[in-house]
Amino acid sequence: MNILLVDDDLADREIIRRTLSRNEGEFELFEANSAEEGLRIAERGGFDVLLLDYRMPEVDGIEMVIELRSRPNLGETAIVMMSASDDEVLALSCLQAGAQDFIPKSEITTSKLKRAILQAKKRFELEKKVYDSFCQVRELAEKDSLTGLSNRYHFEEALKVSIDNNKRFQSNIALLLLDLDHFKKVNDTYGHEVGDKLLKYVVNLVKQCLRDNELFGRLGGDEFAIFLTGLDLISGATSVAQRIIRSLENPIVIDGHTIQCGVSIGIALHPQNASTAESLTKYADIAMYRAKKQGRNQLCYFENEMQQQFSRNYEVEMELKKAVINQDFELHYQPVINVQSKNIIGVEALIRWPNCKLNSTPDEFIPIAEQSKTIVQIGEWVLETAIKQLAIWHRKYNKPLTMAINISAKQLNNSTLIPTFEYMLNKYDIKPESIVLEFTETALLSQDEQNNQRITELYRLGCKLALDDFGTGFSSLSHLLNYPINIVKLDKSLLPNCKSETRHLSIVKGIAAMARTIGLHIVAEGVETQYQSDLCLELEVDELQGYFFEKALPANELAEKWLK
Repeated sequence: MNILLVDDDLADREIIRRTLSRNEGEFELFEANSAEEGLRIAERGGFDVLLLDYRMPEVDGIEMVIELRSRPNLGETAIVMMSASDDEVLALSCLQAGAQDFIPKSEITTSKLKRAILQAKKRFELEKKVYDSFCQVRELAEKDSLTGLSNRYHFEEALKVSIDNNKRFQSNIALLLLDLDHFKKVNDTYGHEVGDKLLKYVVNLVKQCLRDNELFGRLGGDEFAIFLTGLDLISGATSVAQRIIRSLENPIVIDGHTIQCGVSIGIALHPQNASTAESLTKYADIAMYRAKKQGRNQLCYFENEMQQQFSRNYEVEMELKKAVINQDFELHYQPVINVQSKNIIGVEALIRWPNCKLNSTPDEFIPIAEQSKTIVQIGEWVLETAIKQLAIWHRKYNKPLTMAINISAKQLNNSTLIPTFEYMLNKYDIKPESIVLEFTETALLSQDEQNNQRITELYRLGCKLALDDFGTGFSSLSHLLNYPINIVKLDKSLLPNCKSETRHLSIVKGIAAMARTIGLHIVAEGVETQYQSDLCLELEVDELQGYFFEKALPANELAEKWLK
């Protein structure tokens, strides 16, 4: 095995040389006394493992790791970092930069160094397999399986890049959101097969109305999006929208069925209406809703007076603050089912607001709570209520149930999370391993050191950590490498509804295989059919959740139906 040692300290290099020589020709050692020399030698290739000293003049070890990983021809080698310091934060920084192992120089012995080298090489090989698998999955995941258009994720990322670039050029960008009128009736009347054929037919019609440089994506269902760049005049967006509307004026014949399919189009402009992709999408959505209200099959531009939604958000926020004081919330619990036995093994706690005057659902009020930071107080209430309920069930039914609790990004940012969690566990005499804390990718996107320490501390307490909505975000793989995740929860959007959805099937098979390869527990969310349940069994998914088994229920109803 070829080893490249990069260390500016001659005495330390001599120690490493002697240590490796005791392995009787197993390792062939090459040496460099600086990061610059190390990079030059590494470019020749043929090295299995690089031993890098952290503390070097001019360019330190971490900088060299980053440089190595940024060069395609130098990113194929396992790296072991060494340092005179045994600081855990330093070790974590080295691993996050791309090293496979870290060993303090004070701990170097023949056996420990050999083990570090072999483990780093094996770990690197595994990481590469996982990454290659993820790249294949991602390639499939960026395209809509039915139409071949960009899917929501790919479209939104491209829109963000386009807006960032436009800040330099200051031309007009128009975002068009399209929603087919009465499409649900087509599915209900003629079936989903006809509905899918209609969607593909409409996509072909719309493509004929576009130039070659617009990005056209399917956001989901019958909702599509187009963004136009480099517009000199706003009327250019109007012309495109009118061509699309006219293209759908004539009836469409699908499998002998004559279908009249109109389209409602909402348009928002950058920089006039919004400076970010998120705001632009929100305003185009408001405009599209207005187009539908005005009679459908027409276009509507976003205007400032369309901000009723902002007023609604404010009202919900004010009511939320009262609800926090009065504790007006309830928790419902959805069973988590063992895929083999089909028995309940745990529950997920889901918040409800039954007496809300505004009839606000969790999908609406949770994001508003995040923005207003009331989510921290709500989250503490959820923690205590869920843990208290689990303690009651443990005592009453003597079953080893687990309780899954969602932790928001704002909660993770809050310094009281760990002490509050520990206090609740002690107060209700609940073992940490009975608790599953679920994080979305949004909560993990921050590279804040304190957040990383909190996640590590939660793991050390003994509770299980789950990555929610796995497979829908760009950085999901890096989260598995950077955080001590035990469980991945496959997002319901990944589950195919039937065998004919081959791309969905390929994606979910790839993700499940990847998760199993690295020893993760797999939970499938949104299981709604027998086919999906059987598929999860075939893919060796561990646990299931979804309406096929049960919706979320109040505590007493769940106990009556599932625990007695």
